[in-house]
Amino acid sequence: MRQNELIVYRNMEDGGLLQDMAWLMTYYRESPLQTEEGRPCTPEGKKELFCDCIHRLIELAGRYGFHGNLWHCYLTNLLVNNENSYSCGCEIRGEIEGTINEAALHDIVIFKEFFDYNFEPMVEELKTAEFSMIQNYVSSSRESKVYNTRICARICELTEKFCRDHTPEEMKATLTEFYREYGVGKFGLHKSFRLSHDGSGVHIDPILNITHVTLDELVGYEIPKKKLTDNTDAFVAGRKANNCLLYGDAGTGKSSCIKAVANEYYGKGLRIIEVYKHQFQDLNDVISQIKNRNYKFIIYMDDLSFEEFEIEYKYLKAVIEGGLEKKPENVLIYATSNRRHLIRENYGDREEIREDMHTGDTVQEKLSLVSRFGVTIYFGAPDKKQFQNIVKVLAERHNLSLPEDELLLEANRWELSHGGLSGRTAQQFIDYVLGKV
Repeated sequence: MRQNELIVYRNMEDGGLLQDMAWLMTYYRESPLQTEEGRPCTPEGKKELFCDCIHRLIELAGRYGFHGNLWHCYLTNLLVNNENSYSCGCEIRGEIEGTINEAALHDIVIFKEFFDYNFEPMVEELKTAEFSMIQNYVSSSRESKVYNTRICARICELTEKFCRDHTPEEMKATLTEFYREYGVGKFGLHKSFRLSHDGSGVHIDPILNITHVTLDELVGYEIPKKKLTDNTDAFVAGRKANNCLLYGDAGTGKSSCIKAVANEYYGKGLRIIEVYKHQFQDLNDVISQIKNRNYKFIIYMDDLSFEEFEIEYKYLKAVIEGGLEKKPENVLIYATSNRRHLIRENYGDREEIREDMHTGDTVQEKLSLVSRFGVTIYFGAPDKKQFQNIVKVLAERHNLSLPEDELLLEANRWELSHGGLSGRTAQQFIDYVLGKV
């Protein structure tokens, strides 16, 4: 087998399994002219290696949720996750021009050989009837540790399409279409991400279980939602758009709106990266990792505010606007906060006589961060009537059969002792009622 002749699709994660299977395909009947370290020479050793490969495929099925032909799913997963000059060029945009197509087709020819490989002679030679388990594998119902059900289904569907492709050219076209529709690697398959930091630097890690909420499910706030979607529509369409600050009372749906944006614009190439205040010094590294990708990225900061002694906002100011390097056009900053001006101000900041001789400079320094958000959207607490309407809509969605008078009476009692009038309080009340049913 020709796995070492791959040109574009090299350095693959989980590629060790491919190397072992390729070696077995070549030498299951005979030994190589030169013995390789760690490679078995006896039939018993080859059978043991084959069984170990089967074991690893089943483990991958448990991690990723694969079903059907696990060997084919494994090969598909390699192609879907390998970020190279061809796959990254095709993501969201589709087929690209140039010699890279010849190099990609060269590799797809090799992958097609792996897809079409007939294992029956190997199974017979090594007496491993257990291989049949991974040819029509039924996965467990539990969610995988790496992919959610939606992502796993897409990979398994792509696997089936590959099996129907008769030529490498057809297989390449199928793969290119997948890259155009979904993208490649972690950014192609996942909607949202968070940061981690270790000795090797900053990593952008997928969030596997994002709350599935849509803007239509958020009751009320039609004007704020419209301002948010207008700005986001312009951004994903490649038009000019602004950084966005959602501010206002607690529990009014600011964070839920961002989650809804992540869900509703994923298909248009939008990805959300959540960044916490202590990670602002890593923002330049994050932007350098995403600025040349074909996706649109929103760097999301939840519950953003600063006390007087906190200086992390200075990193944020430089990244948003003010540093020498221009912020990439595929990156915006969205933040939520309960504070309009983000940084705590004191009356002393505006007194004419104070230790700081330049009072105006101090005030401007504290206001300069919020001015870098071109769009600010206010979310206010609902009044009594609006709160009751939210409760009624939520109750209807969950098919609660309580009489309306009783429902609203209980809701009013609940909000008096559970945080006051807000959409969050209304949802918590409905959850409480559902828990009693």
